[in-house]
Amino acid sequence: MSKTFITAMLLLAGSCIYAQDFVYTPKNPAFGGSPYNYSWMLSSAESQNTIEAPEDDSYDPYSSQSSSSVDDFAESLNRQILSRLSRELVTRQFGEDALEEGSYVLGDYQIDIGDSDSGINITIVDNVTGSTTTVEVPYF
Repeated sequence: MSKTFITAMLLLAGSCIYAQDFVYTPKNPAFGGSPYNYSWMLSSAESQNTIEAPEDDSYDPYSSQSSSSVDDFAESLNRQILSRLSRELVTRQFGEDALEEGSYVLGDYQIDIGDSDSGINITIVDNVTGSTTTVEVPYF
């Protein structure tokens, strides 16, 4: 009796099992989702946005006219000075002339070069903002 009951249960259970394929449907209308989801997604994004728009209508963070020509020139000059300094440091460090210790003033920057056991320490101080950067070039 128990064998027939178990067989009957297996047959009935086997006939009730169904399978289906999982189908992915995107929510975002930009990726093929329903266009009716647009307003829901927009309102959800706007409610999560915590960044305030500036009150000044003339402000454009992507405008190339946000700084003056003099500021652009000074920034370009500072970049060129630091680029030349870095080339010279590498050339002197790995070339025949040794890099001399001392303190140098180049534009808005004060550069202190000192020797340590592990290499050369270079400290760059921006005299305008007061920020300091320290670079250590190891000996090889």
